[in-house]
Amino acid sequence: MRTIDDLGNLSGKTVLVRSDLNVPLNDAGEITDDGRVRASVPTIKRLADAGARVVVCAHLGRPKGTPDPKFSLRPVADRLSELLGFPVLFATDTVGESANETVDKMHKGEVALLENLRFNPGETSKDDAERGAFADQLSHLADAYVSDGFGVVHRKQASVYDIADRLPQAAGGLVETEVDVLRRLTTSPQRPYAVVLGGAKVSDKLGVIENLLGKADMLLIGGGMVFTFLAAQGREVGKSLLEQDQVARVKGYLADAENRGVKIVLPTDVVAATEFSGDAEHEVVGVDDIPADRMGLDIGPESAQAFADVIATAKTIFWNGPMGAFEMSAYAEGTKVVAQALVDVTKGGALTVVGGGDSAAAVRQLGFADDDFGHISTGGGASLEFLEGKNLPGLSALED
Repeated sequence: MRTIDDLGNLSGKTVLVRSDLNVPLNDAGEITDDGRVRASVPTIKRLADAGARVVVCAHLGRPKGTPDPKFSLRPVADRLSELLGFPVLFATDTVGESANETVDKMHKGEVALLENLRFNPGETSKDDAERGAFADQLSHLADAYVSDGFGVVHRKQASVYDIADRLPQAAGGLVETEVDVLRRLTTSPQRPYAVVLGGAKVSDKLGVIENLLGKADMLLIGGGMVFTFLAAQGREVGKSLLEQDQVARVKGYLADAENRGVKIVLPTDVVAATEFSGDAEHEVVGVDDIPADRMGLDIGPESAQAFADVIATAKTIFWNGPMGAFEMSAYAEGTKVVAQALVDVTKGGALTVVGGGDSAAAVRQLGFADDDFGHISTGGGASLEFLEGKNLPGLSALED
């Protein structure tokens, strides 16, 4: 991949930067986790310091190709201004009158943010011509393009894929770092190598499990997906989340892991509740004793400690997915113990990678700092697809 250095002198040039600013907002339109905004700052600041006119573009949420106030990026522009320490200009459209006027009036070192790219149907269109037409309009705003939104590089979208054919292009610092870290996980990881997977559905992780069975030494399974594994072992899981159609496939993974000598660690106890509520009656039970009228919402304390003990032996750890419904304090302890175990081994020199999405939100909500870990990925889905060995369109577009 070409880097920003390859673009040469950018002073006075207009650079379009694709960032990932898809942050969660509460009902009042306030950002509840600004991790992705903070991660975008270094590349934006570097370009501004070089004298470029920096035009940032991004999406937020899933509007249906038309403007929707609840998905406006204006709160992100305000937060970006605070983080950069100077005002960020805001265009109220993507490639229309406001965008063109805003860019035309920019001076060297200034930063502008375009409104939500997905307010334009061309951004996510499956039609190459429609998507290309939008990319043409975006390209007319700038002299060069920098891809710095790793969380979207697995999408074949106008601002991610098509634009790279229309302007001199390079990877931003965030994309460079993400690719470097994830390659270390897939090519020559320092061993022992542990992968910790959680989250709701095993179907979301099938590809990464399949690919990493040939690379990892230990696979630790928690979260809602664990109940499909327990069912594959013949255990009853009560009202817990269960993907019955994946049980046979999971049985195959268990057998494959045993043949390869990969250690799969499953919980021995869970926190079982009468319903999905922080106020519900709940208790710790063994995995062989989950009551028929209860659902597992966290790994139990015995399991959390066992997971921590395995993590303590590893030199490389990739973690994607919380161990339970961490949003509710009653079911957050398993995730917290696993996070602390990663912090401890990070201090000892291990490479720890938190795989974005809910995992990143969980560690921040539970009071951990980003720099407590080796790397917190900004791309949940993109990280998983990279680890699955899939071709990511946004990275292919950046290849020399």
